Amino acid sequence: MAIKAILVEDSAQIRANLIPTLREIAGIDIVAVAETQAEAVNAAQQHGDWQLMVIDMFLREGSGLGVLRDLINRRPDQVALVLTNYPTSEIRRRCAELQADGVFDKSLELEAFFDMCLAVSSGQSGTLTEA
Repeated sequence: MAIKAILVEDSAQIRANLIPTLREIAGIDIVAVAETQAEAVNAAQQHGDWQLMVIDMFLREGSGLGVLRDLINRRPDQVALVLTNYPTSEIRRRCAELQADGVFDKSLELEAFFDMCLAVSSGQSGTLTEA
C-alpha cells in the first residue's frame, strides 16, 4: 500500500519533477499539493490519514516554519520533512524545535532525502534522524 503524502511546494517545476520521482523511488502517493501555509494546513485536515508531508521553506504565502508550527501536534506516525534551498544552521535549528523529522538541501542532499522517504515508505520512520 502506498504512503499518502502531502507536498507543500509553490514551484510547479519542482512539483512536476518530485511527484513522479517519489512515486517511482518510494511508492509514495501525493494525495494533495499546497502552495501556501493555509493550503497545507487545510490539506492536512482534509487528508487526516497522511503519513508524510514534504515542506518547502519559502511558500507563495506563509512559510514552511508556519506549516510546522501549525502541525506541531501531529500524530507520531506523521513524518514532516523539509526540502529547501536555504538549509542554514538557523533554519535547521528552528525546524528541529518545531519537530521536523529532517531538513534537506534541494541541491545537495536529494539522495539523503529520497533515502528518508524510502525509510518512511518501508515503515522504518521510527529510526529517522535529521540529515
